[in-house]
Amino acid sequence: MEVYYTFCLLAAISVFLGFLNQYVLRTQTTIAITAGALALSLLVTALGKFEIVELRDWAAQLLPVMNLEDILLKGMLGFLLFAGSLHIDLLMLRNQKLEISLLAIFGTLISTFAVGYMLHWFLAFIGLPVDLVYCLLFGALISPTDPIAVLAIIKSLHAPEQVSIQVEGESLFNDGFGMVVFAVIYALAFEGVDPTLPAISHLFMVEALGGVALGLAIGGLFHWLICCTNDHSLELLLTLVIPTAGFAAANLLGVSGALAMVVAGIIIGNFTREKGFSRVSQHELDNFWTITEEFLNGLLFLLVGLFLITIDFQPVDYLLILAAIIIVLLGRTLAVSTPFMFLKRFRSYHPYTERILIWGGLRGGLALALAMSIPAGYTVAGNHDLRHLWVVMTYGVVLFSIVVQGSTISPLIRRSRAAAYPEGDPATPLPD
Repeated sequence: MEVYYTFCLLAAISVFLGFLNQYVLRTQTTIAITAGALALSLLVTALGKFEIVELRDWAAQLLPVMNLEDILLKGMLGFLLFAGSLHIDLLMLRNQKLEISLLAIFGTLISTFAVGYMLHWFLAFIGLPVDLVYCLLFGALISPTDPIAVLAIIKSLHAPEQVSIQVEGESLFNDGFGMVVFAVIYALAFEGVDPTLPAISHLFMVEALGGVALGLAIGGLFHWLICCTNDHSLELLLTLVIPTAGFAAANLLGVSGALAMVVAGIIIGNFTREKGFSRVSQHELDNFWTITEEFLNGLLFLLVGLFLITIDFQPVDYLLILAAIIIVLLGRTLAVSTPFMFLKRFRSYHPYTERILIWGGLRGGLALALAMSIPAGYTVAGNHDLRHLWVVMTYGVVLFSIVVQGSTISPLIRRSRAAAYPEGDPATPLPD
């Protein structure tokens, strides 16, 4: 029951932070909850160090019982990806399919290898040599973007539609693709898979194609089931089965549950929404999954804050966090600029497209969940725990991206509107 009570407490804190934000900070909910979770974790840690309140031992005993990695990667992740993919409009993506494909696939690979090699060089430079495969693992887990916060800002400020579609589409598809890349490198690092091209290709194809195929099957099945009923409550319950039983099936079959949820969510959000839901039901569907997504994101960051209570930060950790932030930003710049060097030969783009994509490529819950899935006990560079290093660096990057990048993207979007509205007419639709 202690685990259940902890979840109840964190859920209440998450909702309270959202309520407090409405009257105090008045910023985007994810930014407010992330900042609040950080402040709470720092406060609890400080109270423990001054022996006012000691919660470190309690948290250290509770987290193994909670099995936080499974909760995040095998539970909450399915809900978050399905909820996000429900809002993808295939018709709007059609004109941006090449851009999104290049950003989600090649951009993710470019970022993974750029970050991995830069981190490998930097750690060797400061006297903490870490094998390249582990550095590539960090590159894989930190490359997928999670622009839940910035997307809300982009929409509220009516950023150019072209940019908004690219940010949203890339984030969801590179989440799924990034999970596949992470799974392949994870297998090479910890599961003894031979680093040969046939072995890697086979593992990659099983994860990726298997996830897409399962997503099509799940989406088709539940499309038919929802279309066969007129009960509004049952329709919502059927969508709830997809990220629960459907995601569990993907994990049991050994295919990418992330891709399966994205594909299934696109089917439900585009085809089933029109044919299986009435206007009232469509409104209920959107409200239900928007609330679910915001609640789980808040809970996720608070769970990670609980995990941070157990970490003893060393002086070198702060240097690694700073280096990771710079390296990830450089990797993101390469991941966006390289595809656009090719794309600009064929199409013209809004002048602020690349800058918004680079600065708006936030990292979030997925990166934290992947970092926490690394097995404990692997020591590198002498006696440094690999999981500790990667979790600390990931949290620093996520914190910077959501709090700093997320809260400073607004001026950039306003400048993009000024460029699109030379005569200052915000009521005119923005050009693509």
